[in-house]
Amino acid sequence: QVQVVESGGGLVQAGGSLRLSCATSGRTFSMYSMGWHRQAPGKERVFVAGISRSGLSTDYTDSVKGRFTISRDNAKNTVYLQMNSLKPEDTAIYYCAADTYGRLRGPYDYWGQGTQVTVSS
Repeated sequence: QVQVVESGGGLVQAGGSLRLSCATSGRTFSMYSMGWHRQAPGKERVFVAGISRSGLSTDYTDSVKGRFTISRDNAKNTVYLQMNSLKPEDTAIYYCAADTYGRLRGPYDYWGQGTQVTVSS
């Protein structure tokens, strides 16, 4: 079993930045590809970004390319999502997830509880 815990959400003005963190415990972190997803009010949860086990490969949904950066530190069992140039439409609950099979876009096996990101206009 893997525990996934997100942190770093909050309220920010449009154009600002936030960095989300996601820590895991329970098994070897480097065994998993990791991803961030988000769910806006009244909408389905969607993929945002994914990173391979080594960190050498990443993938992003089109709407965040050039603004968001996913990274990981396997020594700290942590994955990050640096979010720049935030827009009100980025407002959502952001979820971190781990995939046993190393896929960048999932489907993912283990999920955190989510952290709220609110971008004001």
